[in-house]
Amino acid sequence: MKALDTVLKTACTAAALIGAINVLAMQPAYAADASNGKVLTEAHNCAACHGPNLNKPVSAEYPKLAGQHADYLYWALRQYQMGNGNPNFGRNNPIMAAQVQSLSQSDLKDISAYIESLDGDLVVKK
Repeated sequence: MKALDTVLKTACTAAALIGAINVLAMQPAYAADASNGKVLTEAHNCAACHGPNLNKPVSAEYPKLAGQHADYLYWALRQYQMGNGNPNFGRNNPIMAAQVQSLSQSDLKDISAYIESLDGDLVVKK
């Protein structure tokens, strides 16, 4: 009887897992909106530090962003959100941390898509 209970519990757990996976698989993926990203970068005045077209920083301390890969940008922005000043957990630039705290993950993806779409001076070495 105990073995039957174990088999039934395992079967129910497996069925629930398969059901959850199917529900997740049917969710539409979020497509980043570069036009919203442009609005957000202008609203947050990203060019104040990263320069015109986000490609000519006002200081050598700030990176050129235009043309950078969206995935990299998204995770860099997320790390500023999560960093809380702890360099072991995330990025710790207080200016950037303050800039991204109010943004959603969708906003970060939109910003990243917009910046990736810009022509920039980044060089890919082969």
